[in-house]
Amino acid sequence: MVFFQKHGVNEKNLFRFFSLKNYQFPYHFHRAYELIYLNDGHLSVSIGKKEYVLKKNDLAFIFSNQMHEFKTIEHSDITIILFSPELIGDFYMNYKGMIPDDNILHLDSIIDFNGLNSIYSKKSFLYSLCDKLVNQKSFIPVKQSTQTKVLYKILLFIEQNYSNDCTLKSVAEKLNYDYPYLSKLFVQQMDMTFTEYLNSYRISQSCYMLRNSNLSVSEIAFNCGYNNLRTFHRNFRKMTNMSPKEYRELD
Repeated sequence: MVFFQKHGVNEKNLFRFFSLKNYQFPYHFHRAYELIYLNDGHLSVSIGKKEYVLKKNDLAFIFSNQMHEFKTIEHSDITIILFSPELIGDFYMNYKGMIPDDNILHLDSIIDFNGLNSIYSKKSFLYSLCDKLVNQKSFIPVKQSTQTKVLYKILLFIEQNYSNDCTLKSVAEKLNYDYPYLSKLFVQQMDMTFTEYLNSYRISQSCYMLRNSNLSVSEIAFNCGYNNLRTFHRNFRKMTNMSPKEYRELD
C-alpha cells in the first residue's frame, strides 16, 4: 500500500487529498505534485536540503520528483493533496526542470476542500497557488549530481521492495554497484544507514495502514516486510513511542 510514490505516474487527472494527524514520513519522491497543508499544530518539512517549520495555514508546494520528508512537532493535523502535473499543464511545461527557491506559502484563508468537487474548481484552486508561487518566489534550475541519481535509484528500489526481503546487498546487485560504495553514499546523503531508513519507511507505511485499514497488526507487520512480530513492535515503539494498538486508537 504505497500511498505517495506511485501517484501521478499513469493517472493524468489525479487529484486526491487526505488528512493525517501526528504523522511523519521519511524522504521520498514521486512524479505527482504534493501540497502539505497544516490545519493545526506544527510540522517540520525538509525539501531537498532545506528545512522549514510549518504553522497553521502554511502550505508546502512540492514539485514533481522533489525529495522531501515531514515530521510532527508535538502535534500536527495536516491535509495532503496529491495531483498530476497534467492538471496544471501550462505551469508544468513552463517550469519543467525548475524548482522554487522557497516552497512554502502562507494562506490568508482556510482551504475549503469540500468545495473542490469539480475539475474546474480543482484547477482554479491549483492555478491560484501557482500564481502565488510565481509572484512570491524565484525559480532555480534543478541540479542532480551522479550521487543524487544513484540515491533516487536506491529509494525507488525500497519503494518497490520494502514489503519483501529488502537489503542493501540486493540493491547493489540490482544496480550493479559495490556494496561499500552504496553504503557510504547512503549515509552521506541521508544522514542514516540503509537499515535505519528502511525501518523508518516500513513503520511509516504501517502507521498509515493502522489508521486507514481493518487489517490486523500482524497482517500489517507482514505487509510492511516484518516476518518477526516482536521486531515490528520494537521498531514501532522506538519510532512512535507507543504500541501499534495505541497508535490505532489515537483520536
